[in-house]
Amino acid sequence: MMYTQTKANQRQPGREEAASSVRACFFCVLRVSMASVCAPKFLFCLVLWHFNSLPPCQGKQMWYEEQYPFIRNASSFSSPPSISTTSTSNAYDYIIVGGGTAGCPLAATLSQNFSVLLLERGGVPFTNSNVTFLNNFHISLTDTSPNSASQYFCSTDGVHNARARILGGGSSINAGFYTRASPRFIEKVGWDVVLVNQSYPWVEKRIVHRPKFSPYQAAVRDSLLDSGVSPFNGFTYDHIYGTKVGGTTFDRFDRRHTAAELLASGNPDKLTVLVYATVQKIVFEDKGKIPKAIGVIFKDENGRQHEAILGNDRHSEVIVSSGAIGTPQLLMLSGIGPKAELQNLNITVVLDNPFVGKGMVDNPMNTIFVPTNRPLNQSLIQTVGITKFGVYIEASSGFSQSSDSIHCHHGMLSAEIGQLSTIPPKQRSKEAIKAFLENKRDIPIEAFRGGFILSKVASAWSAGELRLNNTNVEDNPIVTFNYFSHPYDLQRCVEGIRLATKVVQSQCFTNYTLCDRKTTEKLLNLSVKANVNLIPKNANDTKSLEQFCRDTVITIWHYHGGCHVGKVVSSDYKVVGVDRLRVVDGSTFAESPGTNPQATLMMMGRYMGLKILRERLGKLAGI
Repeated sequence: MMYTQTKANQRQPGREEAASSVRACFFCVLRVSMASVCAPKFLFCLVLWHFNSLPPCQGKQMWYEEQYPFIRNASSFSSPPSISTTSTSNAYDYIIVGGGTAGCPLAATLSQNFSVLLLERGGVPFTNSNVTFLNNFHISLTDTSPNSASQYFCSTDGVHNARARILGGGSSINAGFYTRASPRFIEKVGWDVVLVNQSYPWVEKRIVHRPKFSPYQAAVRDSLLDSGVSPFNGFTYDHIYGTKVGGTTFDRFDRRHTAAELLASGNPDKLTVLVYATVQKIVFEDKGKIPKAIGVIFKDENGRQHEAILGNDRHSEVIVSSGAIGTPQLLMLSGIGPKAELQNLNITVVLDNPFVGKGMVDNPMNTIFVPTNRPLNQSLIQTVGITKFGVYIEASSGFSQSSDSIHCHHGMLSAEIGQLSTIPPKQRSKEAIKAFLENKRDIPIEAFRGGFILSKVASAWSAGELRLNNTNVEDNPIVTFNYFSHPYDLQRCVEGIRLATKVVQSQCFTNYTLCDRKTTEKLLNLSVKANVNLIPKNANDTKSLEQFCRDTVITIWHYHGGCHVGKVVSSDYKVVGVDRLRVVDGSTFAESPGTNPQATLMMMGRYMGLKILRERLGKLAGI
């Protein structure tokens, strides 16, 4: 049976979602930034709040606890005195490490029939305004505080990056774009297409929306078509060559919906979710022929250690869903990985596997800044151009000119959250960032009014590795992606920049931006000290464009790999060489699915949950 792609329908929010959105709106208008909210919207939110919602907290109880009674802080967990004294009453059928994009739907699904403990190192997204509202998208990504929803890291390549540290994982901090994988990807990974076609809609009905299409995104759409990226495929979740408008996890109130909300579909009697629970390592028993996972050790928000234990059933499992950075790191800290590396850090070797942490890939992204003489609203990715030469063209607007972005060094991190520096990756030092900030303050704000055209290399061939930095799971491991080490990636980047340049120079775009070539050059002169790139000077010079690609490469946070199928895990994602241990996340991917991976990661969580239930219960699973 073929993997089917179906035109998406706009979801109609229900009463619960509306009430939830009202709460979000109410908190929004109370923020310092409420000046940005128009008076009618303010009054509308207040009226709906009065009639449709409860106070945000009553004593210590938060408003979300009614819908998610199974979520609590890790410090509330009662550990058994020791693993040896564990009884069936305090053991779990499944322990899932990582409440992220895949982990949340996986936990919700498995809890329909079995007891599930989901451990998430971060907090909840529901009360975090930096996560919840679209106009704060860039703030959480540049927040480097210990309790931020995103944890900053920098690869050895010199590219600044981020990993999620919050319930919902990457779906809580990303740009919200929702699009399915291609049929080729589904076939390549060997998934059951019937189950795939059941799992995507399960996610979409709960948290995906049709975007409020912005004028900037409309100009991008028309310019892509004018530049030959055709046909126009309309609004669809499907991965189809040409130009399309995709789904979004931001609703009509610009409120984000995350994978954490999929937990509402879980069985509250069988599901326990602990936040601020940082898993230190997986515990193994070595009495049999191969090591067997029996539980995990985690630390709560107060620094106290706990043990969570699996039941005695042979089907019970520890499932790691900590992402492409966290999963290989945890496996190695638990003793599964390259023997020599583990011994150098005095880690007891459970299983020597030299492939753990290998094959790390991050799709390189380069951008072109598009100045405009027209006021812009903030918009994240809505339109995408899917080319046949292995490049995706996307766009964002308005974040570079916001008051809390204009004087930040966001551009050293990502084009979606500010200006892009043309400082080469390995020269992006603390000193360079400081100079960048100082120079940026002297530039007129008009120079930063605009948006970005983003060019992403699909299915990158350049690969690197992940190595442990130390034995502290809270510290980032050492990650290398080796951007453009394969010439095919560089070749596609050049083609992508040529296409992006063509899009920006399209009459459809200049008619919208009200900027002619003269205005562009003027803004370039204003912006030169801030290292803002506009259009490369020599768009026909391949060598010049190759250098532009290398010097301006950044991330779009679609990194993957480190636990590849056939090397670290089997085709059903069980860790090879050990019993009762599985991996379900993007660390198993050899390429990033679709233009943006979050749809497929959430689908994967649901898919694997259903698959495990059906394998264990057969027809008794009832789903």
